[in-house]
Amino acid sequence: MSHVRNIAQGARGFTSNAFLVEGERTVLVDAGNDFDAVSRIESAVDDLDALVLTHTHPDHVGNVGPVVEAFDVDVWGFDPDQDLVDRAIADGDEVRIGDHEHVALHTPGHKDDHLCFYSEEAGTLYAGDLVFANGGFGRTDLPEGDRATLIESVEYLLETVDDSLSAMYVGHGPAVETDPIHHVELALQSARMSA
Repeated sequence: MSHVRNIAQGARGFTSNAFLVEGERTVLVDAGNDFDAVSRIESAVDDLDALVLTHTHPDHVGNVGPVVEAFDVDVWGFDPDQDLVDRAIADGDEVRIGDHEHVALHTPGHKDDHLCFYSEEAGTLYAGDLVFANGGFGRTDLPEGDRATLIESVEYLLETVDDSLSAMYVGHGPAVETDPIHHVELALQSARMSA
């Protein structure tokens, strides 16, 4: 079973969570920003196989350069036209994160290149900044943000996940390891009410 740790835990500054997923393919999901990601990765694992981005807001990608330089990894993301992205991931593609294949879900609304990654087999979801614990959802007041599109993306997410979902790793705040689908449903309600 893959081991997931947030290497941004306790970091002070403007950063997202950054999940180091150990397993058959050791992957960093988002690089975070404004902390020494390389030393935190090196203290946990011997090597890194890939860096996968949920999206390219600065708080999620600030550490990409040092991580790529230290581990010589490709950066995977939705938009290959972004300077940081080496390999494109399209909606519906499968990406191995740790020990399990995760389906990529293109979920714009917070940012046009936003992806979530869901594994039915593992029961895990990397939700980026689409939804958060306790019904939170991504900002839509930034460039490329759009509330109606975000609502559609949360609906798409709910149509895709099932009762196997047991852990949701989000871009900010705590992971959700108790009834994560309920938190996604709350986020949809909240987004609709404030639309």
